[in-house]
Amino acid sequence: MTATHTNLAGARAAGDPCDLLRQMFRAAVDAVDPLLVLPAHLPPPPKGRTLVFGAGKASARMALALERHWQGGLEGLVVTRYGHGEACGRIEIIEAGHPIPDDAGVTAARRMLEMARGLTADDLVVFLISGGGSALLSMPAEGVELREKRQINAALLKSGAAIQEMNCVRKQLSAVKGGRLALACHPARMVTLVISDVPGDDPAVVASGPSIADHGTGGDALRVLDKYGIAVSASLRALLLDPSRAAPTAMDPRLRDNQVSVVATAQQALDAAATVAREHGCTPLILGDSIEGEARDIALMHAAIARQVLRRDQPLPRPCVILSGGETTVTVRGNGRGGRNAEFLLALAIALDGQESTYAIACDTDGIDGTEDNAGAVLRPSTLACAQAMGLDAKASLANNDGYGFFSRLEDLLITGPTRTNVNDFRAILITAG
Repeated sequence: MTATHTNLAGARAAGDPCDLLRQMFRAAVDAVDPLLVLPAHLPPPPKGRTLVFGAGKASARMALALERHWQGGLEGLVVTRYGHGEACGRIEIIEAGHPIPDDAGVTAARRMLEMARGLTADDLVVFLISGGGSALLSMPAEGVELREKRQINAALLKSGAAIQEMNCVRKQLSAVKGGRLALACHPARMVTLVISDVPGDDPAVVASGPSIADHGTGGDALRVLDKYGIAVSASLRALLLDPSRAAPTAMDPRLRDNQVSVVATAQQALDAAATVAREHGCTPLILGDSIEGEARDIALMHAAIARQVLRRDQPLPRPCVILSGGETTVTVRGNGRGGRNAEFLLALAIALDGQESTYAIACDTDGIDGTEDNAGAVLRPSTLACAQAMGLDAKASLANNDGYGFFSRLEDLLITGPTRTNVNDFRAILITAG
């Protein structure tokens, strides 16, 4: 069997509770569409030039939104993931590698630095920043080899490190991250518009903050690398400990007047899903928009809450839906296929063990769960029984980090294609009236 390319608005069967879950996910994604959220945050045009730089999975659509609403001259360059581009007329769109950086991302960063030369105080630079920009804007700092940087990035992705930890390292290895791209644009006025994919919505963390002052140091980066046992060369270790190459801080006067607006967040997406739930007579409970941790551990927590809701003395009325966002991690030990949302659902299926009246969905709002072609998957009370009948061992699949393979065989993957926005994970557990 192969994965089903599921229309988000369509149900697999009449009355399928997973249809409501799909509708919630669609509403969550629509609520953070750059075409909807960006226009209200645009600054007034400057006396001089307007230059646009962007990086991230949502950056091309952000550029399209800006073009549609901008009055006056406009030029610039945006880098996004392969397949996530938009047809812009005045802003050039480059596609590059994600999650592993490639030469296209290096070229994009180098060209942005070149375009920034000669800007004046009469000019305006608009930075369009969203998740994924760390890998996409990947020019190594002087003295850092791209080969070693790629190896470190790949090791971090498998380590289970939190996004804040990964970006702490990425900033210290980059010629443009941690506010360095903004320094190149001084003395122009700078406005940064951010679609946040990080827990807590700190704009300095999103895409490793190419236009925003850094919080960390090279020593902090080394502590992260040592924590996860990631080896680095002696020359790179010495480079990270060199105080003369530190990223700009919030005290740097060249960045002090940089205006920053977070235009879309996971909370907005969850609120939109909750509205859909209420419209269908379903009580929503939002656990939080910034839940972090190992995907399988977060699944155990969600399963415990779902079981509690099923108790007769539980005050939360059924039908109800448990919603959450944030960014889980996966420590890769097997060689299967699957992103963190598929891993979450597989662990949830095992923990719920066929619990009646309980359905779930877990997806990445960018439409890509890890490196696969699915946004996520759906879970039913019958999932384990169906898997067992097909000869699938859920626990073995989880041990092999093969959530994609497991749900693909069941035809329960959710494949949307790139959504061109990104506020990270979306999870919903629907408990029907019984």
